[in-house]
Amino acid sequence: MLAIENLQLNTQGKLRHFLSIEGLNKDLLTEILDTAESFAGASEQSIKKFPLLRGKTIVNLFFENSTRTRATFELAATRLSADILSMNIATSATSKGESLLDTIRNMEAMQVDMFVVRHSLSGAAHFIAQHTAPHINVINAGDGQHEHPTQAMLDMFTIRRVKKQFAGLRVAIVGDILHSRVARSQILALNMLGVEEVRVIAPKTLLPAQVEELGVSVYYDMHVGLKNVDVIIMLRLQKERMNSTFLPSENEYFKCFGLTDEKLKIANRDAVVMHPGPINRGVEIASSVADGPQSVILQQVSNGIAVRMAVLSMTMNGNRGAE
Repeated sequence: MLAIENLQLNTQGKLRHFLSIEGLNKDLLTEILDTAESFAGASEQSIKKFPLLRGKTIVNLFFENSTRTRATFELAATRLSADILSMNIATSATSKGESLLDTIRNMEAMQVDMFVVRHSLSGAAHFIAQHTAPHINVINAGDGQHEHPTQAMLDMFTIRRVKKQFAGLRVAIVGDILHSRVARSQILALNMLGVEEVRVIAPKTLLPAQVEELGVSVYYDMHVGLKNVDVIIMLRLQKERMNSTFLPSENEYFKCFGLTDEKLKIANRDAVVMHPGPINRGVEIASSVADGPQSVILQQVSNGIAVRMAVLSMTMNGNRGAE
């Protein structure tokens, strides 16, 4: 199997596929953020469309349900003037027994240029990138419990817009770290971009083994873990991937690890609150916090369009240098 970093980059070190934060570097992540900034600034004007991907066809292959990610990829592709085809996998040939590779081969025969893939199995986007035609780009829109790199980058973009820089920041990621593909991508990106400290706060049952090896400080108590924090990222309890042994009840979880106004006061006064969504109000976060003045959750959603425009355009251009 090819290493992810070799598969993702062309011979000039530019993005060919975007499968993982792992294997990239600070310069590439910064280039994504800078490119997204240019799109965000232009999108705030009256003209929101760019001809960069005119004539290109992008296929959304979503084997899992996702409203927010799928919608922002569709908007990003449309604003870059690409043609977008979103596959309803539940009624596609794949659900009738066709293999994943057969689906890919049939899409390739339609002369498409890019696959945006969301799948319940870790490594699915990487597998497709290994087996697809050389001219086709692949973007990982979330694979199993592995990574969700574009979500991490829109989170980084939001942090940079609000806090201006990464140096000196303390960031706390709170909740279901064990089942979260977003958390892994966030941790990798935050450390790569040079924050002072990444903390994870969760019950022991929702932390992966040897989580410290990812470059984080581990806390089991919100009242300790939130001290001196600049950014708080709340994670959804992924109940579809767990059973009752992971936590006693949602009420007990909210009492210990839910973000309330009282707990928010423990962090720095200008701390911002983030959440990749969808939000479970009253489970991981109180409505008063989610809708409060320190929340940038809706900004994350808006920023997702610009960041995904950046990734789409950079990977499509990066394929010109592929061997």
